[in-house]
Amino acid sequence: MNIYTLKNPKADTEEFVTLHQNNGIKIEAIRSHLLHPGEVYSQNEDEWVILIRGSAQLEVENKILNLKEGDSLFLPKHTIHQVLSTSEDALWLGVFNS
Repeated sequence: MNIYTLKNPKADTEEFVTLHQNNGIKIEAIRSHLLHPGEVYSQNEDEWVILIRGSAQLEVENKILNLKEGDSLFLPKHTIHQVLSTSEDALWLGVFNS
């Protein structure tokens, strides 16, 4: 699979594609196009993401973060976070460890 060929999602949606899952590790390609804030997360797993394409604004534990291509972020489990907005071409790689 080539993650660069994944189509942009409709406005105000995110699409998740599991690329690999094994022994408590999950790797996902995430396509986002959020004009308005998305779901608030507090997950039962550690998450590391890198924004491969586009831009994004997140709120992580009441702090606003502006991410651009190449920026990465580690979110320990139960860290409250929300994607506030993204460019229409936002492409993430997420690694989850439970």
